[in-house]
Amino acid sequence: MAAQPSLRRLARQRSVARKLALQALYRWQLNECSWQDLVQEFAGAEDMPRADPEYFRELVEAIARSHAALDAQLAAWTDRPAAQLDPIEHAILLIGLYELSARPEVPYRVAINEAVALTKRFGATDGHKYVNAVLDRAARQLRSGET
Repeated sequence: MAAQPSLRRLARQRSVARKLALQALYRWQLNECSWQDLVQEFAGAEDMPRADPEYFRELVEAIARSHAALDAQLAAWTDRPAAQLDPIEHAILLIGLYELSARPEVPYRVAINEAVALTKRFGATDGHKYVNAVLDRAARQLRSGET
């Protein structure tokens, strides 16, 4: 039984890390800088004590380093170029796609549900439907053994 609370705590910490990564990647889209600067800037964020800081760093670093490749992958499942996506939804899609492609221990449903929850909270009114559809299509290909 002792493992359950720590798993729940880790899940909550990762959710907060995703939220902070969304904010960092949104800011990065508006004013590009190094991933190191983003990590340093967000280290003092109000929510950082409740986050998994290593996961936050991994998300920001990996997505900043490979955003062109992620955008190329994303093009297969979206109806418009990445440059035409809403910046919030684009950042969320990058996080979800990164988790689907590089973090096999994160169940695909968790990656999609977390992305949808972030979009409902920060995105456009029906943006969560778009994010859900795109990541569902991506999961069918990237995680065909799970879906």
